Amino acid sequence: MGLEAVKQDTSTWPRPSVSIVIPLLNEAENVQPLYEGLRTAMDQGKRTWEVIFVDDGSTDATFQSLQELHGQDDRVLVVRLRRNFGQTAALAAGFDAAKGSTIVSLDGDLQNDPQDIARLLEKLEEGYDAVSGWRVHRQENFWLRRLPSRVANWLISQTTGVPLHDYGCTLKAYRAELVKELRLYGEMHRFIPALMWGNGGRIAELPVQHHPRLHGRSKYGISRTIRVLLDLITVKFCLTSLTKPLQFFGLIGLLTSGIGLATCFYLAFLRLFWGYPLADRPSLLLGILLVVIGVQFLCVGILAEIQIRAYHESSQKPTYAIREILDTHKKARPEVH
Repeated sequence: MGLEAVKQDTSTWPRPSVSIVIPLLNEAENVQPLYEGLRTAMDQGKRTWEVIFVDDGSTDATFQSLQELHGQDDRVLVVRLRRNFGQTAALAAGFDAAKGSTIVSLDGDLQNDPQDIARLLEKLEEGYDAVSGWRVHRQENFWLRRLPSRVANWLISQTTGVPLHDYGCTLKAYRAELVKELRLYGEMHRFIPALMWGNGGRIAELPVQHHPRLHGRSKYGISRTIRVLLDLITVKFCLTSLTKPLQFFGLIGLLTSGIGLATCFYLAFLRLFWGYPLADRPSLLLGILLVVIGVQFLCVGILAEIQIRAYHESSQKPTYAIREILDTHKKARPEVH
């Protein structure tokens, strides 16, 4: 059953105020205790809620456990993907199916504590658009997990300009209308706060609890770091140069061509006025290469500029985001995007 069918089947339910999205991959032993902890935590408050479990191609009994929960509680929505698409795609599917005005994402391995959700929601109500969890005391190996994570978080913070201590923590709370605007792919889910900040969102961070894994096996590894770094380049470009690619590629092209031309003029001066031979000087080839590369960067920038203009004109997507409008003749209207 596709996501469109899921949306249609659940359209008659009462609209919850909070949607909790949990991606799962082979977490059969964690499903029941996670649901019980989540129900206990959420029923303590006054907010209406739903939980969306996204089965990301599990090969164990995860889906069977989710089926049982769905039969027990109407607030449980299950989205089963046809195969393993990755955590980013699973979260995106959950975001699309969510009906709440606030969306909370949570890991399915019992390492995030559902009791922290209320604190994140309270912080969100202070006027923020996203609140990210910070696993201050991570219950994981220092050399394989915590140290690489600290380096990655520092690099991401410096690159994006959004200083968070823990980009990798799945426990986050978002305003639905903002997070649903994002198109997520690759490993982009960890960059959601930076992407929302790029659209004018207000970001906060709160310390949260982190428990050791009791059941199952971690799906994270060092190999994911390379993919994250590549996506970081994409995020940086989207935040700074998506609407003006020619200024990005053109600047690189002009700088590269300038160095190449300066090198060639210098060598030509030596040859014409001092008689130095150029046949055995590799710097001549370097200068010509830099000029060619610079021209290529300029061409890429022009092509990207044409594509961006065609995209915005065809989709009629504005290059701005309005938070609110104050009109003396009408009541202040809510955020418009």
